[in-house]
Amino acid sequence: MREFNIMDYGAVADGVTNNAKAIQRAVDLCWESGGGRVTVPAGRYMSGSIQLKSNVDLHLEMGAVLISSLNKEDIDDFMTQVDDDNETTGWEGGCFLGAIHGENISLSGDGMIYGQGEKVFYDDGADGGYAESPMCVADFRPRLILFEDVENLSVRDVTLKDAAFWTLHMAGCRHVRIHNIRILNAVRGANNDGIDPDSCQDVVISNCMIESGDDAIVVKSTKPMAARYGACENVVITGCVLHSHDSALKVGTETHGVIRNISFGDCIIKDCSRAVGIWVRDGGTVEDIHVHHLTGAVRRYADAPQRRWWGKGEPFFISATYRNEKKDFPGIIRRVSFDHIYLKSESCIFIAGEEECPVEDISMDHVRIEMIRQGTQKEIPFDEQPSLYGVYAHGIPYFYGRHVNGMRAFDCVIRRFGEGFPMWTEEVELINCKKIEFSSCEIPSLIV
Repeated sequence: MREFNIMDYGAVADGVTNNAKAIQRAVDLCWESGGGRVTVPAGRYMSGSIQLKSNVDLHLEMGAVLISSLNKEDIDDFMTQVDDDNETTGWEGGCFLGAIHGENISLSGDGMIYGQGEKVFYDDGADGGYAESPMCVADFRPRLILFEDVENLSVRDVTLKDAAFWTLHMAGCRHVRIHNIRILNAVRGANNDGIDPDSCQDVVISNCMIESGDDAIVVKSTKPMAARYGACENVVITGCVLHSHDSALKVGTETHGVIRNISFGDCIIKDCSRAVGIWVRDGGTVEDIHVHHLTGAVRRYADAPQRRWWGKGEPFFISATYRNEKKDFPGIIRRVSFDHIYLKSESCIFIAGEEECPVEDISMDHVRIEMIRQGTQKEIPFDEQPSLYGVYAHGIPYFYGRHVNGMRAFDCVIRRFGEGFPMWTEEVELINCKKIEFSSCEIPSLIV
């Protein structure tokens, strides 16, 4: 493998100089020569946007820190290279590192990519500096990494730290391997998702550790990417430790296309707002989602008056409802299974559809939920953001179902411990549900 060391092309490891031209020169020469490795040695390298190309491995050696500039003039908008740019997607901030329309691209090594996110998040004095709430954000903040339409993509071993916006966004990529990476983001940072497979196919995410304010992993189908690349399908997430003030795994809410064949298992849920959240809002279909062997805890975090987390300590949240007052058809959720789940929670299992789009064919097998007070909050509302319902007061039963058509629960146990919350109710609440079966379950008010 041919190696191109960025120092040979004028890179300066002082943490201040913009090294974009030097690094891009190394990438371009590597690509022009037929491929190889671009090496970033130990040191701190400030840089503007870098665009990787086919058959190039960007390798960060131990001690190497590649720092994203936060100067708007240093950051490129890769999306302008395609027909539908940021004017319609709302991703105006551009991207620090990535590639578009390539193959055999990799990001590797024991070094770090640093987004300087702590400089774009701040507390507003009007909100009183709530210790757990989402922080305010600066006007300009780029995504850290975007790969679009890449065949054979690999990201392994690197650390991604303090992203200012989405950390690792993959759009329309195929045959993707994300292995053994760390994402260490601000736990109060808004929109600093960990990994976002968007309209991708054949993705394996394994042995990763993710800390973020926003969702740790989001499988989605945004409007422009669904139109270009089709379904988001065949995604395996395994062996990860996930901590977020939102969901550990979110499926949706952007659901403009099909999302199917998602396996999420053998993971630790480390004090998230939700373990698994599944939404349809935009007319798409979400089907064949299989969740297994999870352990950990979910809880409610403090909101600020004008900024709220999504999630209030529900172990599972499944929602098919209207995004807004237009009442466009939300979409379809069907064939979702949960098995061998062990979680502490502050709220209930929540599954809700609408008359025109009931949630269909849900199964739960060997699920153990301990409802116990864990966080600092005194109240637990219902949270159906983003939707017509929003956040509203409601009693918290052991299980809540609305417009569910077909659910089988076998060998499930839900118990409560400790002082609890005043809004906890002693019931299983089912509204306009059909074909509901609880077998060999231990749930107070429903012992079958």
